[in-house]
Amino acid sequence: MQILKFLVSSADNVQLSAYKYVADSVAPTTAVLFSHANGFHGRCFDPVIESLVADFECISFDLRGHGDSAVSPDWPVTWQGYGDDAMAIAKQTSIPTIAVGHSMGGAALVMAALVEPKLFRALILYEPIIFPNTIREIAKENKGASPMVEGARRRRKTFASRAEAFANYASKPPMNAFDPRALHAFVDHGFKDSSDCVEIKCAPEHEARNFEMGTIHETWDQLRNLQVPTWVVSGAQQPGQPSGLAPNIAEQIPNSHFVEWPDLGHFGPMQQPERLADLVREVDGLTSPNT
Repeated sequence: MQILKFLVSSADNVQLSAYKYVADSVAPTTAVLFSHANGFHGRCFDPVIESLVADFECISFDLRGHGDSAVSPDWPVTWQGYGDDAMAIAKQTSIPTIAVGHSMGGAALVMAALVEPKLFRALILYEPIIFPNTIREIAKENKGASPMVEGARRRRKTFASRAEAFANYASKPPMNAFDPRALHAFVDHGFKDSSDCVEIKCAPEHEARNFEMGTIHETWDQLRNLQVPTWVVSGAQQPGQPSGLAPNIAEQIPNSHFVEWPDLGHFGPMQQPERLADLVREVDGLTSPNT
């Protein structure tokens, strides 16, 4: 499998790093686009793509401020920017596209599909960060403060080596439950070399601002306008969490399906990559024009 890196222009003069996965196979007729979670990057989906690349055109990308996609420190974090990023990448393929989004990446795909639904044949959203008005109002009163925000700001930025970073993450939740291939992908491509250490590419402050702003975007109010067949997936449901809201999101979307994987958590795509790949194949079969 070859991985070809290329650049794509998005809104706000942002240049996105994207990755096309190429296998020695017949020319695929369906593309699969992967959109990652806050604090992650596109290469985290490598283990999922390994199971699909022989049959699909697979593309992943780094949202602005993540991985190798830079963003100005002055950019006022608004999640619609991530929707613009997803839309810019979706326009890079000319064949029917199934888009897979995890957490923030799922919300970004919904934003893109609301603007240009014809770019997508289907969406698969794993615990997308889309909140109803009741939660948004509470978040506004609290000015976005939450344990997630403070935890991101305290995120350790440097390690002596990638091996040390891997050992650190593998020793504690939630990453100790990751498939080792997914954790290696997160570390190998999510850190940059410095003079005497490795430094995480997604700045902790940027990750924290995403958590602050993720609770207040108004995408929920537009879900009934989504015209793309959608599968909303959750791990074990917890009240008030993205997992607990997932079935309610599915209820808002016409032509949607809800799937629960109760043995997984919020990072299900990194815990069991093959299960997500199997769902992509299932959705491809159900939405194929020949079905």
